[in-house]
Amino acid sequence: MYSINFGKSGIKVPAVAVGCMRISDMSEKEVSAFIDTALSLGANFFDHADIYGGGRSETVFGKAMSSSLRDGIIIQTKCGIRRGFFDFSYEHIINSVDGSLKRLGTEYIDVLLLHRPDALMEPDEVARAFEYLKTSGKVRHFGVSNQNPYQMQLLQNSLTVPICANQLQFSAMHTPMIQFGINVNMQNESGINRDGGVLDFCRLNRITVQAWSPMQYGYFEGCFVDNEKFPELNETLLKIGDKYGVSKSAIAIAWILRHPAKIQAVTGTTNLARLADSLKASEIMLSREEWYEIYCAAGNVLP
Repeated sequence: MYSINFGKSGIKVPAVAVGCMRISDMSEKEVSAFIDTALSLGANFFDHADIYGGGRSETVFGKAMSSSLRDGIIIQTKCGIRRGFFDFSYEHIINSVDGSLKRLGTEYIDVLLLHRPDALMEPDEVARAFEYLKTSGKVRHFGVSNQNPYQMQLLQNSLTVPICANQLQFSAMHTPMIQFGINVNMQNESGINRDGGVLDFCRLNRITVQAWSPMQYGYFEGCFVDNEKFPELNETLLKIGDKYGVSKSAIAIAWILRHPAKIQAVTGTTNLARLADSLKASEIMLSREEWYEIYCAAGNVLP
């Protein structure tokens, strides 16, 4: 597993992060095996959120993680989503972090992301919360999720710490971040800039893009791998996978890693064999031709 720079944090992280959204129904023993498998393959970055499983994902992870492993593990969690609304208030951020620390059974969180934009965000209030969490040693690095360039600029203007990451939906079947850049000056659907050029903004400002749902299509509509709705894409993934001796899933993630933005892909599986298979993506460097072949097989048209 190769490593990439994590924004301006000064730390290195694996190219593939391990998503923990679906571990809430697993036993402590199963999660322990899940952690051990990831670590044995060089994946020591685990992505959480306070809302995953209503907090149960963090709880079972904390119970399964031995204290001897903590220093070698990077834990990221997110806060800001509440039932029926979003909340970036000072009180909620602090309370959320304290809750995550308790559930995870740790004294510090490596990375805290703000989860979804809060239209009522007060940047100075967020900055006050981040400053307290940083100086108290409860959180070491900070980032956002699903934010556009102006939202990040507005927040960064008040912060004394850098925004290190922005977690965004990205896969071969969800490509608005790159479609409009390919279709510049075109009067078509793909040429619409929906996110303010967030990918290029993050590259210019050394903010690591984390790709969530790397094998999903739509908004949690399902997985496109082995899905009969997408025969051309699956045939292409199979052909290229056979060339490299890996599965279609590994190629789907390798497609994300091939982008020069040094995107960190976040897996979603809890199956140990699939996890190991997905992590093989970091060993593959797709050619330019293969990358574009997958892009077009997913239904995109080059101008």
